[in-house]
Amino acid sequence: LLPPKPVSGSVYRAGDVVIGGLFPIHFNSYLSVSSFRPSVRFNQRAYRWLQTMIFAVEEINRDPALLPNLNLGFLASDTCRSEGTTLGAALAMVTGKEASVVGTECGTTPEVPVIIGDARSSASMVVAQTLGPFDLPMVSYFATCACLSDNWRYPSFFRTVPSDAFQARGMAKLLRQLGWVWVGLVSEDGDYGKFGVQVLLQELQGSGVCVAYSELPSKRKIRHIADTIRGSTARVVVAFALMEEVVRQNITDKQWIASEAWVTFSTIAAPKNLPSLAGTIGFALKKAEIPGLGPFLTRLHPDGDYQKSDPFLRELWEEMFVCSLGVDPSVTLPSRRQCTGSELTFFVLTPNYADVSQLRASYNVYKAVYAIAYAIQDMMACRPGDGVFNGGQCPDIRKLQPSQIVHYLRGVNFSTPVGESFHFDINGDPPASYDIINWHVTPEGTAEFVQVGHFLSSEGSDDQFHIDMDKVVWGGGSGDEVPVSVCSADCPPGTRHAVQKGKPVCCFDCLSCAEGEISNTTGRSVECIRCPERFWSNPDRTACIPQLVDFLSYSDTMSVILSVISVSGATLTAGALATFIYHRHTALVKANNSELSFLLLLSLKLCFLCALVFIGRPKPWTCMLRHTLFGISFVFCISCLLSRTVVVLVAFRATLPGENLMRYFSPTQQRMGISLCTLIQVLICVLWLALAPPRPAERRGREGRGPRVILECEVGSVVGFSLVLSYIGLLASLCLLLAFLARKLPDNFNEAKFITFSMLIFCAVWISFIPAYVSSPGKYTVAVEIFAILASSFGLLFCLFAPKCFIILLRPERNTKKHMMSK
Repeated sequence: LLPPKPVSGSVYRAGDVVIGGLFPIHFNSYLSVSSFRPSVRFNQRAYRWLQTMIFAVEEINRDPALLPNLNLGFLASDTCRSEGTTLGAALAMVTGKEASVVGTECGTTPEVPVIIGDARSSASMVVAQTLGPFDLPMVSYFATCACLSDNWRYPSFFRTVPSDAFQARGMAKLLRQLGWVWVGLVSEDGDYGKFGVQVLLQELQGSGVCVAYSELPSKRKIRHIADTIRGSTARVVVAFALMEEVVRQNITDKQWIASEAWVTFSTIAAPKNLPSLAGTIGFALKKAEIPGLGPFLTRLHPDGDYQKSDPFLRELWEEMFVCSLGVDPSVTLPSRRQCTGSELTFFVLTPNYADVSQLRASYNVYKAVYAIAYAIQDMMACRPGDGVFNGGQCPDIRKLQPSQIVHYLRGVNFSTPVGESFHFDINGDPPASYDIINWHVTPEGTAEFVQVGHFLSSEGSDDQFHIDMDKVVWGGGSGDEVPVSVCSADCPPGTRHAVQKGKPVCCFDCLSCAEGEISNTTGRSVECIRCPERFWSNPDRTACIPQLVDFLSYSDTMSVILSVISVSGATLTAGALATFIYHRHTALVKANNSELSFLLLLSLKLCFLCALVFIGRPKPWTCMLRHTLFGISFVFCISCLLSRTVVVLVAFRATLPGENLMRYFSPTQQRMGISLCTLIQVLICVLWLALAPPRPAERRGREGRGPRVILECEVGSVVGFSLVLSYIGLLASLCLLLAFLARKLPDNFNEAKFITFSMLIFCAVWISFIPAYVSSPGKYTVAVEIFAILASSFGLLFCLFAPKCFIILLRPERNTKKHMMSK
């Protein structure tokens, strides 16, 4: 057994079990560009942690129910002044001398079987890796790096402070809830900062939060990082460490998100820093009130006894009261007065060491001591034969092995004197409990740490996150309004966002939705929503509206005009028919074959009226009727005209000697010819309707500013429709040919010329109809078809019957047989 002896730069008290403690009583500061050489500073906060450990040990030693008949001792070292390294201080503790444990004989028991510390993650990793092979347990009170939860690399490491993985989870929830999607990251140059940023980035993946920059302070980059923070459009900065350069450059327009490392650090919250840091929000370790700790901290006095047992007291006194305890006034610093020893009454004015209003890390030290005490308590409760070592043996309290403490630490489950339940999980981590702290500025110009929410989390359970927005005072000069930190403003309704090339997804341009797509929310819609069938986007692309149904309805102006023209044509035809019937005994009517004229006028009337069937919403019966009625009416009309042309032609041929052709074209035979020609078209239509009839159909088209649903009649069978049109064309061509052959008949009987001219108009109309029909959009297709029907019908009516009606009604003197037979 190594002889117990104090380690340089340490506080020691003997006991049955000596607990080690590592505290950064001094630290290097070089986060300012004013000097590139680090300066060593006294850490009053860390000294309070050391005193809290002593307080907990003394409290346990006074408790008759906890560890009776056993006194705890302690050996607390400064990790900065003990050979310059934390590892050196730890090795000195466990060996009792400034030597490595590598040569320690297996089975020997070090003077310190368990260590509380260190505060820093990097130092804790080094010590845990070095002492881990010897199963020497460490219980850290402030090392939060998530990497230390690796139970395989650090099997004997425990901590009473939550892992940064939980803090990162809470930070991610805070950023998402407040809509801060464009943030900067600043971390310290150590494992705490590096792993803290790494875990936070993992939590932010897929959350929609983007990182504008991630900076790692170093002596040469401080000014550059401050310029980056100032120039960035990110108004929110998540900081795992804070640089003095930020305050020196008076950067006041940022909202700071602090980690637990500095959110309640009174030194950083000094009044001179508040113009830049007021409104800071951060995650602080759970606060607790430790009864009796305040008076214990202020018991100190720089007399001989205290100063001999505590090498740090003199420096604490000089630091707090800005005086010198030098015995010889000649060695007193010129800038400081001589201490009198009566400064004790001013403890209440010190903002850091004696401040027990924010016991967070101190409470973790307190819990660490109690966790070790309860582990030893469980060892003492072991009954021989029921132990877990070497066939049921129990640990020897006087010769504790570190591995035994590790085993019992894993199973501790107790309530602290302040009433909090505590245990370690499988990774040596405690349940995570954070207070959400907001920096308020008091009327006196000092910082007040106000709790505005909380965050509770543990493995295997749901997170509990709450923040009272009414209590929060925002930073960055925002006042009562939540700061906005975005790379690009939310896209308005009717647009979607497109990521800018080479930039994070939070930086985007707002592009208007395509036609037929909408976006009806303000935000960052990646894609627009396509409108459902029969709907289309409005001009603003914010809502789907029913598509316009396009067909030639009776209410359209064009339909009204075409209907009036159709009815007018039918009326004129009826008037011509009435005229011919009334004057059927006159020479002109008889000479024009009154029966054929009546049939021709009747068919023309049907042609005019069939145009009306093309107007209106397409229905199955109207689709079948419009094409068949059109085909049969025009065949009937052209058949009558063809019969009339043949009769005229044969009548004049029959006047030649030896010819008697009229016997083949009697009225009965003419009726049979007309009926036969019409019957062929009827048969074609019947087959067409039976096999593939025309039917209503919808077609997508565009007109004006948007698409429309065009209701039309599909022909069904293209072959059937082609046969109907081809048959009409065949009869019209034959009629035109025969009329052309009869063009040299006597001038006074110029019926053949009228037939020729009417058929030329008919053919010209329908030939022009084809390209106009194909190129017309929507309902105008039907309008073109109606126009062709009416134009060709009017052409036949006026060419064939207008001259005759003119003679009958206005020139009756020419309606005589004598006039008809002259020349």
